[in-house]
Amino acid sequence: MKRKLKGTKPVPKRCILLLLDGLGDRSYKVLENKTPLQAAHTPHLDLLAQKGANGLFHCNQYGLALPSENAHFAIFGYDEEFPGRGLLEALGAGMTVAPGEIPMLAHFVSLEEREKTLFLAKDRPETEGEEAVIFTRAVVSYESEGITFSYTQTKRLDGIVTMGGGASPAVTDSDCFVEGEPLIDVLPLKASEDRDLAARTARALKSYLVWCYETLCSHPLNAARKQRGAFPVNGVVTQRPGVMNHVESFADRWGLRAASVSSGLMYWGLGRFLGMDVHKVKDSDDPGEDLFARLQMALHQKDDYEFIHIHTKTPDAAAHTKDPFNKMKAIESLDKGVGKIIDILDDDTILVVTGDHSTPSSGPLVHSGEPVPIAVVGSGVRVDRVSSFDEVSCAGGALGQLRHGDFMYCVLNWLDRAKLQGLMDCPEDRPYWPGRRKPFRLD
Repeated sequence: MKRKLKGTKPVPKRCILLLLDGLGDRSYKVLENKTPLQAAHTPHLDLLAQKGANGLFHCNQYGLALPSENAHFAIFGYDEEFPGRGLLEALGAGMTVAPGEIPMLAHFVSLEEREKTLFLAKDRPETEGEEAVIFTRAVVSYESEGITFSYTQTKRLDGIVTMGGGASPAVTDSDCFVEGEPLIDVLPLKASEDRDLAARTARALKSYLVWCYETLCSHPLNAARKQRGAFPVNGVVTQRPGVMNHVESFADRWGLRAASVSSGLMYWGLGRFLGMDVHKVKDSDDPGEDLFARLQMALHQKDDYEFIHIHTKTPDAAAHTKDPFNKMKAIESLDKGVGKIIDILDDDTILVVTGDHSTPSSGPLVHSGEPVPIAVVGSGVRVDRVSSFDEVSCAGGALGQLRHGDFMYCVLNWLDRAKLQGLMDCPEDRPYWPGRRKPFRLD
């Protein structure tokens, strides 16, 4: 919808959110007490910082280490309706989740038994040829205490275990994450609404996992693996069950036509869950070119959407190698991709660059609770004095500290779509203007 308003400021038509997953980090002596982002050569990200407003952003509360799914859910302006990672990945894999079914993340591991306790010997051991498919077939279906279990492969040794028959999602994970540690016993959550059902589900799930272990230990394929000196694939671990629930679509909540350009099941599933158009892409060995291609895709379809989410997992994946130099190099590659689109941005577009959470490049944590930098560039956006895009420099920017539910309200404001509080132009109170109003007609 075109609006003719007095004044010289162009009215932006869309917001492009460039989400660099796991961007934030900690300072390291090997980088002269800088973070990988500070140490990286990022002339193009720095130029964006110089052109706009900067700040720090945390999707919840400072110090809280968030996974990507919860962080993204909050970025998109949702909170208590979170359905669980297992549900999102199931949707991303194209699975149909029936009412009452509980999908959870699962993958194959190598286990070692010591004094009746199972220890994680090797997470996702390497497989050859069709081995992963064969192991999946061996554990594809099971039933215990009236609860059914089915395993759906999504990527080699990764999959979704779906519980049916009236199961409860209120059970602990079995995945301990750290090699050499014992698996986690499956127990009902104390906060469960139905403790009896949660207890029955926990017993049934443990029975399934024990059956998987016993079945895989005796599998002839593992005998062949032992002969060639490979780790046995003799266990399945589970985590983060989910439940299908209803949420209003992104378009209904924020009044914006939205799309997500991303790789990865969770992001595809989240877009599908929120009613966004999902443009699936693949990762290559060149993160910068990947990012440039995604930005090009967004710009080519810019007239179709008012909010476009562009995602790259590269910084997060590099940080998980626990080498700060790897993350620094990954960020430098992404900066080159950003540099190819700066000159073709126009006054119709607000560009936001930020991360979803911090991922430390050293130490035992998967993610950490520090805020991430955020930069916003576009027509009408305040221009502050920040000259570098990093976790420390951006702290002195005009945006200050954004938290939790702030982001989408800021997007509406940058797009001149923020409704003056108290006005009611439609029966439901919405934060955007104009609402889906009904014209006043004479009968």
